[in-house]
Amino acid sequence: MKRNYIVKLKVAGLIIILAALMVTCQQQKTGKQANSVHHESADTSLTYLLKPVNEQVIASIPIIKGEQGSRIYTQEIQGRITYDTRNEVNLSSRVSGRIEKLYIKYNYQPVKKGQLIMEIYSPDLAAAQRELLLIDKADSEKQMLGPARQRLILLGMSADQIDKLLRTGRIQYRVPVYSNANGFILEKQSASSGTAAPASATNSNTGGMDNMNASAAAPAATQSGPAVNSAILLREGQYLSTGQSIFTIYQQSGIVAEFALNPAIAGQLQKDAKIVIQRTANREESQTGKIGLIQPVFNAGENFVLARVFLNTHLFQVGELITGQIPFFTTKGYWLPHEAILTTGNKKILFKKEANVLVPKVVKTGVEQGGQIQVLDDISGWNIAKNAYYLIDSESFVKTQNKGQE
Repeated sequence: MKRNYIVKLKVAGLIIILAALMVTCQQQKTGKQANSVHHESADTSLTYLLKPVNEQVIASIPIIKGEQGSRIYTQEIQGRITYDTRNEVNLSSRVSGRIEKLYIKYNYQPVKKGQLIMEIYSPDLAAAQRELLLIDKADSEKQMLGPARQRLILLGMSADQIDKLLRTGRIQYRVPVYSNANGFILEKQSASSGTAAPASATNSNTGGMDNMNASAAAPAATQSGPAVNSAILLREGQYLSTGQSIFTIYQQSGIVAEFALNPAIAGQLQKDAKIVIQRTANREESQTGKIGLIQPVFNAGENFVLARVFLNTHLFQVGELITGQIPFFTTKGYWLPHEAILTTGNKKILFKKEANVLVPKVVKTGVEQGGQIQVLDDISGWNIAKNAYYLIDSESFVKTQNKGQE
């Protein structure tokens, strides 16, 4: 009896131990489920923290919206003063021959109308003079004298020189070439290295022994840099062919203010637009003008636009640097502070607030004026970070998600 009682006590103890173990296991299982539910709810609310930091930023920073409305602003552009190619004169050879004497030593040497430029020996001109003398002696009725005189005039001799030839009978082997305008002379080879100007000459001065010159030049060239007094390439003893261009004479009657524009400004500019021109060295000296020519240019692998203002003033000097002020009126786009737009190479980026984070977005921009920048995309209703530069450590870390862009 006593042994049976002991066995029953042991069995009861085991049952109690197993029950306690079952209760403990159930409590542990319930705790794990509660912890799992807690972690799942926490992960759902903070999933935006798991994205890369170069795609979004979490920060406490002032938020602004783009301002829309018409604005009048002034754009500052840089330029220089150059010669007015409409008033240039071309000096060319009417006969073939050899340069016996050259009086021009350097480019941009000042010359006056009627000034002796060079002396040329021309066998063709000497033969035409000899023919005139023979006709004058042989033709008693002087019927052939008129055509012979006309031939010499076409070769460059003046009527006074022909009369002197008939009076003295002495052939001129050295034919003088005179300047046909006042201005500054430039060797044609140097002039042709500039940028072509689509303008025709408006001043043609011929007469006397302007002989081996042509009339005022057609489309010619302007210098791509300031005037410099470089030595000319022509030399005494050099041969010239008929019709060969020798020199270009830039007259002093007019100058041109020339500005290089970027596409954003050129797209809004129109001919006859007013511009205030100031001397870069002294902004107090200025003059108002109108744009007379807008010309697209391709130079050294770059596309840009030239705007020319034709002036008739002595306030500026050729080669001088100038500053232009152009007023514009615009109703397009939105305006943001300059620091709200981040520049990364050829991209313009702002940070838009989406939910609890700031996401970089690429936008198209226009002009910049007075600390403001024009955004051409539709950003109405966007909450934008006031300072985009505050949100980055390096521009290379920014990764945008716009379609078609990285």
